[in-house]
Amino acid sequence: MRVLLVGAGGRESAIAEALSKDSELYVVAKHLNPGIKRIAKEYGLVKETDVQKVLDFALKWRVDLAFIGPEAPLEKGIVNVLEENGIPTVGPSKEAARLETNKAFARALMEKYKIPGRKLFKVFNNVAEMKAWIDEFGKPVVVKPLGLTGGKGVKVVGYQLKDNEEAKEYANALIEKDGKVLVEERTDGVEFTFQVFTDGKKVIPMPLAQDYPHAYEGDVGPITGGMGSYSCEDHLLPFVPREDYHKALETLKKTVEAMYKEGTPYKGILYGQFMLANDEPKIIEFNARFGDPEAMNVLPILRTSLVEIGEGIVDGNLKKAEFEKKATVVKYIAPKGYPTDPIKGVKVQISEDKIREEGAKVYYASVDENFTMLGSRALAIVGIADSLEEAEKIASAGIKHVKGEIFYRADVGTKESIAKRMELMKAIRGE
Repeated sequence: MRVLLVGAGGRESAIAEALSKDSELYVVAKHLNPGIKRIAKEYGLVKETDVQKVLDFALKWRVDLAFIGPEAPLEKGIVNVLEENGIPTVGPSKEAARLETNKAFARALMEKYKIPGRKLFKVFNNVAEMKAWIDEFGKPVVVKPLGLTGGKGVKVVGYQLKDNEEAKEYANALIEKDGKVLVEERTDGVEFTFQVFTDGKKVIPMPLAQDYPHAYEGDVGPITGGMGSYSCEDHLLPFVPREDYHKALETLKKTVEAMYKEGTPYKGILYGQFMLANDEPKIIEFNARFGDPEAMNVLPILRTSLVEIGEGIVDGNLKKAEFEKKATVVKYIAPKGYPTDPIKGVKVQISEDKIREEGAKVYYASVDENFTMLGSRALAIVGIADSLEEAEKIASAGIKHVKGEIFYRADVGTKESIAKRMELMKAIRGE
């Protein structure tokens, strides 16, 4: 079977590996990923958002199925275009992808269908109204652009009311820039990621994961696309009670149900970024695709064929997705200076054989075919084991065989960092 993969980041590296196990892989992406290139039958270089050129490659190669990795082409309606041209595609339509591409749409949908986990919010296009509402609300708020931000662009101000002045300034700037802004209540807690496969009706959960979005150790510094993540052998997380797991799953199921009722069925991968608050898991945001890095937690332990899952999604006949009872730790490596002032054009030295000898996996992201770092997260080292502690040790051992002007968070997946999250959760819930 010929399968087209659109995209070539770290997330797509994991997707490519899974698809290539039982299909002939064809790839279209804006840069040549050395890891994906090795396993691809053909590789076309073009921007993923140039939908017509992606279609041209797909028709030329006569692919049987397409799989969309990143969010930007979903916003451009790539699924609609490919399917209109007879190519079944794993990913939501442009209309369904609004769960990620339009935050106001997602919030309004949750409100309309009274989906659990929703937050109080308001969309503004008037600066005076926005300022008056924030003052009247009288609690700390979160300010978000309505569209795609690549995991960045959200302003979470401090715990005190005086911090809302900073929120007003940022909201003002967004109204001037975009014409609209989303302001919502601040929710405190611990974040976690819940990804599911869905064919528009049936929802199949994947193991929970937790991302480390802050740039620096100890969860400080600017927000990045994610410096690493972990998942546990029982597919839960140490601080997420089973009751809250089921509440979060119910939120995702109700969301898929609501999209079906709206006449825009959601098919593909749905990612819920949750905040485990003092009362229930709250939705921070939806993503219309796999998380990056969280794809690298779940796909290496996926037992079921990803091609088979993809066929079930597009046929509306999704059956199962089984995962090994393994823990995983992903540690992303970026160029020095990332994310504020990353060096570019510098090569990274990778001893793949030695990384494999440590029992770790390597996935390439923002590097070119000469292993030159392109300025963003360059590659990820993944440890997989029967316990989280062992998986973290394997990932850390693998990193030793990557040399160059690199930067990474050593604390991703460590016992200490997870204990900190557990203590925070106990404090929030008064336990």
